[in-house]
Formats: sequence, structure tokens, C-alpha cells
Amino acid sequence: MKLAAYSCRPYETAAFDWYEKELGCTVIRCTETLSLENAELSKGCEGVSISGSGRLDRELMEALAGNGVKFIACRSIGYNHIDLNAAKELGIRVSKGAYAPNGVADFAVLLMLMCLRHAKQAIAREGVNDYTIDGLQGRELRCLTVGIVGTGHIGRTVAKNLTGFGCKILAYDPYPSEELEGIAQYVSLEEIFAESDILSFHVPLNEESRHMVNRESLKKMKDGVVLINTARGELMDTQALIEGVELGKIGALGLDVIEGEGGIYFQDHRCSILQNQAMAYLRQFPNVTMTHHIAFYTDQAGDDMVRNALTSLKQFEEGGVCPLEVTAE
Repeated sequence: MKLAAYSCRPYETAAFDWYEKELGCTVIRCTETLSLENAELSKGCEGVSISGSGRLDRELMEALAGNGVKFIACRSIGYNHIDLNAAKELGIRVSKGAYAPNGVADFAVLLMLMCLRHAKQAIAREGVNDYTIDGLQGRELRCLTVGIVGTGHIGRTVAKNLTGFGCKILAYDPYPSEELEGIAQYVSLEEIFAESDILSFHVPLNEESRHMVNRESLKKMKDGVVLINTARGELMDTQALIEGVELGKIGALGLDVIEGEGGIYFQDHRCSILQNQAMAYLRQFPNVTMTHHIAFYTDQAGDDMVRNALTSLKQFEEGGVCPLEVTAE
């Protein structure tokens, strides 16, 4: 089986080497994001693997189909950047990525603690030999209510992580999980917004969830609420976040993702101008902690993503069931 993998990163090299031999396939690797300019690399390949960056639209999908591509495996959990309707019409099967939820879940808790203990400000002061503590008094997690919005694999793991801190845990999901019985109390979206001191978001991006944090939903939240986003940047309206921080409605933000991060994150822009004014403005607030989409970035997750992508392509090629297959609704 001949495959083409795009957006290949150095940390994936060992996994590609291993699973290429393990699964008996040949993988042409490209460090660039899939585009019309480099789609020619997929000619003669049955399958293509991509990351979560870039946009796989109809025109690009047609180019892949013209090259003989029948299968696409994404190495990210999110797949909203893929035109599934076009894939269905062209007869191309698509799979999403999968990896253990622990890395992202651990990182979400890390951001909570950094926000509660003013870690950004403390580190900044230490760097300039300012050892004052005014303004750095924190809050203890055990005294707070944490709301988990979305209880898929990652959300459930966040809830389980939090049990050791002794905080009250609320959860919202259209499909409650029995795994969280005795750990979290399921409530409505209105209730979780109103009752939580901290809200951590773990839902997929779709038309329903896009900008679920906006001016109106912020009004329903507690004054000084702490918001954590390790899922997708578009879940939150950046302008609404800026206003919320400026007005004091938002007490702190912990963001691993943000709207318009494409073309910025995973690249070196030290000598260029960022084309995202809202992001540049938001990150300067002392109570906003931002990281560049690294919550997933662990050794185990990197291995999982490559293994699951190549395994999915193998399952497609053999005509079998692929547990990670996604289709247009």
C-alpha cells in the first residue's frame, strides 16, 4: 500500500518508521501542509494522511481523487477542516485521529492551576528580579466549582483528574456518561454556566458549538469566571473574551487554542508580523495565559496519532470496518 503523509513533524519520524514496517506500507512524507501546489505527491497513492492544519476543501479533494486517492486519515481529533460532503460525493472515505486523552486532560488542569495561582505574573516578576507578592494571592481549587463542558474521552479524564483536588465538579453533555457517576453532577448548559467558578471546554467544533462562549453566554456566568480552552479556538468569540477581561467579567483565561491560529501556531514568526490583532492584544493581559496548541503534544500522543492514521488507512484498503471513520451527516 502506497501512502502520502503531509505536515509531517520531527516528533512523528520514529512512529512513521516503525508503523510503516509494522503495517507493510510505503509512506511518502512531506513536511508541508497539503495544498494544490503539493497534491501531486499523492499521485498513485491509495491513501493520504494529514494533520489538523490547513483546509481540505472540495477543490483539493477533487485533486486528490484525480490522483487516485481513495482514503484520507487525519492525525488530529478535530476534522472540521475537511469537506466531508465533497469526500462522500467523490467516494473518498475519511477517518479522524485518536490518541489517549491524558495529555490534553492534564494540560487543562495545569492551565486551571496557573490561572488560579497567577503563575504568568509570578514568573514574569521573577524574571526581572521583582519579588513582591502584591496581587499574587491565589485561590484553592478545593473551594471552587469546576464545570466540564463536553464529557467525551478528554472531558471525562479531566473530571477524574480533578477528584484528587476535592472540588465540586459539574458536567454538561447531551449524552451523559455513566463513567462519571459519583464523580460529577450533570446539569443543563444554563446551570453549568451560572454555577461554575471555572469552565473547561471539551466539545468538538461544529455550527452548534461555534462561539458558544460569546457576549450573551458570558452574561450568564459568574463574575470573575475562569475559562479554559484546550479544544478548538472557535468555540470562543475572541472579541467577547477581550471585552470580558477588560470589564472584569472574566477573572482569568487559560487558552491553548484561539481563533485564527492557522498559519501562526507551529511556525517561527520572530521576524514577521502576526496577522491576528485580537490574539496579540488578548495575550498581553496579565490574567491571560496562552500556549500555542501544545496540550496534545506528548510522546505517547504523537505515536498514537501516526499509528491510528496508518491503521485506519490499512483498514480502509482491506475493505473492513474502520472505528475512526467519519462521514457527512
